[in-house]
Amino acid sequence: MNRILIAEDDLRIVSFLEKGLRSAGFSTTHVGDGRSALEGLRSEQFDLVILDIGLPLLDGFEVLSRARGQGISTPVVVLTARDSVRDTVTGLTSGANDYLAKPFHFAELLARVQLRLHDGSSTHDEARALEHGGLRLDLLAHTAEVDGEPTNLTSREFSLLKVFLTHRGQVLSREQILDHVWGYDFDPASNVVDVYVRTLRKKIGADRLVTVRGAGYKMP
Repeated sequence: MNRILIAEDDLRIVSFLEKGLRSAGFSTTHVGDGRSALEGLRSEQFDLVILDIGLPLLDGFEVLSRARGQGISTPVVVLTARDSVRDTVTGLTSGANDYLAKPFHFAELLARVQLRLHDGSSTHDEARALEHGGLRLDLLAHTAEVDGEPTNLTSREFSLLKVFLTHRGQVLSREQILDHVWGYDFDPASNVVDVYVRTLRKKIGADRLVTVRGAGYKMP
C-alpha cells in the first residue's frame, strides 16, 4: 500500500483528500505546517507528498527547495490556491513533480498521484491506462475506446468513467461520485450524477453501469 503525506492546513480539504485517497487504496498521514512536511520528506517513510504552498512555519516552496537540496527525491504534487504562471514555474523549478491549482477535482488529482507514483517504473504503462470489459481509458492522452472504437467523452464523462473503472464491483453512492468527480464543493441534493450516468450509458452501453436501488451505481 502506497503511503501519502498530506501537508495542508485547511482541515476541510484534508478530510476530503483523506476520504478519497483511502477509498482508492492509499494510506494517508496529515501534517499542518511546513517544518513537519520537511521532516516527513526526510523520514523517507512516504511514497508521495501532496504539498500546499501556503503553509505556516515554512512555505511549500521552501520545503521543496530544502528537500531537493538534500537529495530527497520523493515525488511531490503541489496542491495550492496560488495558480499564477510565476508560482507554477517556481514550484516546478523548486522540484515539484506536478502542480495543481485549487479548486480541484479529485479525479484529476488521483490521476496525477497515480502517474507520479509510477513514473520511471515498469508499471508505468499500466498506470497510464485503465481497461475493463471492452472499455479503455488512456489517462495521459485523455482518450476513450469502447470495444476498440474511439468514443468522444466530455471531460466530466471521462472523469466519471474513470471513477467507475477504478472502483469496479464497488457500489458508489451519489455522494461518493460527487466527491470524486465534482470536487469538494457540491450540492448533495443535486441530480447531476443521475444525468451524467444516463448520458454515459448511451455512449458505453447501458449494461456496463448498474443501478443499485437505494444505494447508487456500480460497474460489474
